[in-house]
Amino acid sequence: MSNKKNDTSFLVQGSVLAIASIISRVIGLVYRIPMTNIIGEYGNDYYSCAYEIYSMMLLISSYSLPMAVSKMVSARMANGRKEDAYRVFRGALLIAVVTGMAGCLFVFFGAGFLTELFQTPLSFFALRVLAPTIFIVAILGVIRGFFQGLGTMVPSAVSQILEQIVNAIVSVAAAYILFGYGSRIAAVLGGEQHYAEAYGAAGGTLGTSTGAVAALAFCIFVFLAYRKNLKKGIARERRLRKTQPEAYGSVMKILIMTIIPILLSTTLYNLVSIVDQGLFKNLAIAQGHASDQVSLWWGVYSGYYRVLVNVPISISTALATSSVPALAAAFAKQDRGQVKRKISLSMRFVLIVAMPCTVGMIVLAHPIIRLLFPGASDLAGTLIQAGGISIIFYSISTLSNAVLQGIDQMRIPIRNAVIALAANVAAVPVSLYVFDLNIYTMIVGNVVFSLVMCILNGLSVKKHSGFRPDIMKTFVKPAAAAVIMGAAVYGVYFITYRVTGINALCTVVSIFAGMIVYAIALLLIKGITEQELRSFPKGTVIIRFAKKLHLL
Repeated sequence: MSNKKNDTSFLVQGSVLAIASIISRVIGLVYRIPMTNIIGEYGNDYYSCAYEIYSMMLLISSYSLPMAVSKMVSARMANGRKEDAYRVFRGALLIAVVTGMAGCLFVFFGAGFLTELFQTPLSFFALRVLAPTIFIVAILGVIRGFFQGLGTMVPSAVSQILEQIVNAIVSVAAAYILFGYGSRIAAVLGGEQHYAEAYGAAGGTLGTSTGAVAALAFCIFVFLAYRKNLKKGIARERRLRKTQPEAYGSVMKILIMTIIPILLSTTLYNLVSIVDQGLFKNLAIAQGHASDQVSLWWGVYSGYYRVLVNVPISISTALATSSVPALAAAFAKQDRGQVKRKISLSMRFVLIVAMPCTVGMIVLAHPIIRLLFPGASDLAGTLIQAGGISIIFYSISTLSNAVLQGIDQMRIPIRNAVIALAANVAAVPVSLYVFDLNIYTMIVGNVVFSLVMCILNGLSVKKHSGFRPDIMKTFVKPAAAAVIMGAAVYGVYFITYRVTGINALCTVVSIFAGMIVYAIALLLIKGITEQELRSFPKGTVIIRFAKKLHLL
């Protein structure tokens, strides 16, 4: 019984983080609506450019720290070495301070050069506002990683929601205030440049900074409350043990050796977005498209398409975060059976969510865009329909990346990411110059990168863990249930819109109808078992309800 509980507890913790991620993404969607209405599609471009550069610098400076910390802390706690786990935390904090400060200074003083490089000089203001956030998030990531290594995702989940709430409030308010300030500057200078949108975008990034500060304050509070019990545990361990704790030099060396492969794989995995931006903008302008048109296209792509498709992908990211310490602990005990079970549960859970999200996004792309962004062009919905399939590929590749890192195969995601990135870089100019696909070039690049990564990672997981998915239960049945759901969603929306003509009402009704139809279809075709449902949050409640309806 305890083994079964151990096998599924990480899934519950991952679900907690996934729910927090969904809530955070929903809050992000809600505040992006008024913010987008304030700063417009040009402002979206400036905001996106600044955020991409910031994200890349964050990746390089500290993004790998939480996963490395959680992996190392989990392995040591699994063997009862609390003091060594705490030394990992302290060593990681030192690294975070150094790399976070270096990243902050580089972005702040190099903002002009970096934004010019991406043909978006007016992103300068937004990027400078974001610079201090690199240092804040570096510290925050270490604390989150420490608690994840202890097996609890609650501090990360709560701080994530708090971060987004503060972010939402400040972003909208600051965007509104600074947009007006930018308008006055433009009027004084008498130019036609989009100063209002540029300053409005800087207001949006100010929300990111203040949200990170709020999250850090919360995590520090939780850590200080926990530290007293940790110190007592370490004191007991010192009295009972016969061996010396790890030397700090050894801890730092292992940390760095763990960070480097994770850093390289996550950087390459996420590098595609910033490479795409620089490549597409420069090639499109060289092709003869006006810079304003290219900026408008990128604003639609980054402000609508990517914001929406990242919502379901965040679920797999959350589950990947929780699976690394769980897999590392099982791997440290050399329990291959438990490793395989955890991979199987994770993959099943991710695809049970990703399949309906993909179909739902494709079927309701235009209604969702009209609901959330009333002023958006039809291009936004068409992009989602064209690229929605990448949700499945990104979900699988994100999880399989984490699986490989959890079982100490950290170099393999680096190799796979290099190959996938090369395929993406080759696809972009071909799509742009040969087929003249303009912004749809980015959809082709997204699908190529995520599909190649998905295939290569899947083969690597199979080779190094021995895990072989049940094709019918893992892929076919969720896909079949999702297709049934998609047909139902289309029918419900078509009928209700013909009757009412109210897009918002019809979209919401269709989404809820789709959730019900998918759940029923999945249960009827035996796409999920009672035992698997028990591992889900509130799984016993779902089981009781399903049995009353004779679905189980």
